[in-house]
Parts: sequence; structure tokens; C-alpha cells
Amino acid sequence: MKALALKNILVTDLSFSQNDLYRIFADMNIEALTVAGSEMIQMLCPSFNSLSPLRYLNFINNDLTDLLFQNCDPLIQLEIFILQKNKFESLSKVSSMTRYMKSRSYLDMSSKLLRNDGAEERCQRSKSLKELDLSSKQLTESVFGCLPLNVNKLDLHNKQISSVPQGIAELKSLKELKLALNRLADLPGCSGFWALEILNMEMNSILSPSADFLESCQRVRELEAGHNPFKCSCELQAFVRLERQSGGKLSGWPEAYVCEYPEDLKGMQLKDLHLTELACNTTLLLVTALLLLLTLVLVGVVAFLCIYLDGPWYVRVLWQWTQTKRRTWHECPEERETVLQFHAFISYSERDSVWVKTELIPNLEKGEGSVRLCQHERNFVPGMGIVENIMNCIDKSYKSIFVLSPNFVQSEWCHYELYFAHHTLFRENCNSLILILLEPVPPYIIPARYHKLKALMAQRTYLERPKERSKRALFWANLRAAINTNLPVAEGQRCGERD
Repeated sequence: MKALALKNILVTDLSFSQNDLYRIFADMNIEALTVAGSEMIQMLCPSFNSLSPLRYLNFINNDLTDLLFQNCDPLIQLEIFILQKNKFESLSKVSSMTRYMKSRSYLDMSSKLLRNDGAEERCQRSKSLKELDLSSKQLTESVFGCLPLNVNKLDLHNKQISSVPQGIAELKSLKELKLALNRLADLPGCSGFWALEILNMEMNSILSPSADFLESCQRVRELEAGHNPFKCSCELQAFVRLERQSGGKLSGWPEAYVCEYPEDLKGMQLKDLHLTELACNTTLLLVTALLLLLTLVLVGVVAFLCIYLDGPWYVRVLWQWTQTKRRTWHECPEERETVLQFHAFISYSERDSVWVKTELIPNLEKGEGSVRLCQHERNFVPGMGIVENIMNCIDKSYKSIFVLSPNFVQSEWCHYELYFAHHTLFRENCNSLILILLEPVPPYIIPARYHKLKALMAQRTYLERPKERSKRALFWANLRAAINTNLPVAEGQRCGERD
């Protein structure tokens, strides 16, 4: 016989010596012994003078304690030792119990409570153990101080572990690690166990796996991390990218990987998570927000300046000017080449019309060297728009005379005329503006939007109407000299008239 298995044994008569019964099993010349579910409280060390032939021992679901196999030399050939569901408490005593089992490669110590009693210096770390099962419902972190250094497979599936202790960092031969059914909030890094190939992290409390794991665990070829309450945010992007790049590294993908948070994404699979680079890149988001803020500030400043300087007014005037030019271009192609018909166009406020009609016009149009003036009351073409009439008269006049006064400042049409005449001045690069100061105009009464008028009064020389009668002859002579020019026009042609 090579193997014996005894399961669910019930001892009804306790009147005999217990050691006699245990000795029978301990000294059997077999390779495999199983005594399971039998409330066994002790087992004696084999009494062989030489090595025990036992290679497999299975004492699952009994009442064995830390006193088992203390100082037991003959079990040196034991390879597989299963002590699941017993009453072991001290890992240091367990390590002392197994220190002579030089061939042991698999140990199952899964129990309800297993701890290291603080006597870490008494731990006898096995060098031959390759597979270790320490799964437990109440596994304390101090147990990791006695782990065998050369273990390849470590099973720690449990419901109590909240962090991976530092002791695991010394397991440099570890290839498979099971940490399912715990309370871990993140994946462990692989800086201490570079040989790790298989990692099971299912059913923990992982919200967003850190990027450190992805960087340090390059050799992991199979990762089971499903059934975790994933928080689908930017931090999860690198983890999702891992699956897209590896193509099969995540076991159970995509069904086992589902968003739990936030509420609006609950139930969505991670493979369908697509967040923009702008939303996840803090630096880019800050730069974009800064640029947007600067843009808003710039728009606000421009809007303020436009309102303060009456930019809409100038836009409206420019629009009317372009529309008038366009209509003239399409309707009167024969008039595209403008012929000068008048010496000057007069722009004035209606409140100053008495002086213009009784003094200005008569003094310029009478006598030798008379001046041909364009006045809106007699030269505007009926049926034509006001703006178009103004532009036609300015275009067909060699000069533009502006009668400045506080009344002029208050007239919007006067500023239309000034704007168009000033535009013609720069377009034709000529000195066509004549300013007559009828009454003093303090700069503070000129609205901010009429900055062109302020600039003209500050930069250009103007003729001031004299109050003394003795100086008026010189005033009219200077004005005629400023206007004097020869007009290449036909007699009797009016401003705005068509052939």
C-alpha cells in the first residue's frame, strides 16, 4: 500500500490511549496519508530510525494546533503539506514545525485566524517552499514577516486585507499572486517582485488603478482585476489604455470591467469609456482656460473701447459708405471716373445756416474769381439717399469746408460728412479739408466717439472767423486762396446729376 485516506471519522470510545492510535498512522510505510474531517487534535512524529517515506500529508478540517510536529526530523522528504481549516494561530511556530521538511514545495495553511506573534526573529523561513496558501477570513498583516523567500505561488484571497504589506517586496521569485476578495484600494507595484506574471485582484475596492503598477509590472502577462467598483474618470485612462495596447492581458475583459462611479456612467463597460485629452490633461486644461480667460478679457477690453469710442457708429458709417460705393459701381458705371464739378462742399449745422447763407456763400460766390460751392439744400439730388448725396458731393468737390461750432459737434450728419471727407483725404493723399472756426469749441464738449474731430483740430490749421470788421476782408481773402483752383468741368453741371 502506498496511500491511505480516512475521512469523516467519529471516535466514540475515548478509553484507550490516543497516542497509540496516532502512532499507527504516523509509522505507516506509505507515501500519502489523508485524515480529513475527523476532529483530530494531534499527530505524532514518525519514529523511523531513518527518513519517513511520507511525501503527501493532508490533514484538512481537523482540530490540529501549533503543537503539531515540533522538532520532527524524519519528514524531510515531505513535499505537499495541507493543513487547511485547523486551529493554527502562530505562523512562527508553523515555520518552526516545517523547518526540517527540506523537500516541501506546497503548503496550505488557510485558516480562520493566523498571525505572527511578534517573534519574527524565531521565524524559520523555508527555502524549498514554492507554493503557499494563506487564505483566511482574518489574516493579520504581521503574518507577512514570516513568508518563505523563494515562494513562486502565493494565495492570499481574503476579505480583510486593505493594503499589501512591505514583506511581499522581498519575494523576488514570486510569479503568481492571488489577492481576490480583499479590501485593497489599488494594485500593488512590482518593484520588489520583478518575476510576477499572474496577478488576481478581483472583487476588491479598487476605484482607479495607479499608473505606478502599469510602469513597474511590465512582466505581468495575465491580470485579473474585474468586478471592482471602478470610478470612470481620467485616472482610469492609463488602465484602459493598457488593455488596448496589450491585447488580452486583462482576464475577463470587457464583461468584468464595469463603471460603478459616477452615477451617470454606472453599468458602462470600461471599453466604452472615452474621455478627451483636454478633460484629462490638467496642464492643457489650465492653458486652455487661461487662453480662454485672456480671450474674454481681450474681448471685454475691445468691447469697452468700442463702446467708449463709439465703434458701432464708425462700423455703421463704414457700412453705409461701402454700400453706397457698391451701388454707384453697379448702377452708374459711366460715373466711376469722378469729374470735379465744385470748388468746395460746405458742411455745417442747421443752427449755423444763417451765417452760412448770409455771409459765407455770398462772399465766396460773388465778384471775380467766384467760387462754385456745393450746398445740400440746392445740390442734393431728390430721391437719392442722404449718405449717397453726401458722398457724391464730396467726391465731386475739390475741397470740403467745415464750419465748426458747438452746434456742429452736436450734429450727427455733420460728423458723417467729416468722416467721409477725412476718408477721401487719406485715400487721395491731398489737402482737401478747410476748417472754419465759427465759435470756440472746447475739447471737453466733443464726444469721445468723435476723436477724428479732436485730432483734426489739434493737428490742422483752421481759419477763425474774426469778430472785428477790419479783419474780415483778410479772412475772406485767405479762404478764397485756400479754395482757389481750376475745375475741369462743363458749365451748368450739378452735383449728383446724370447725363
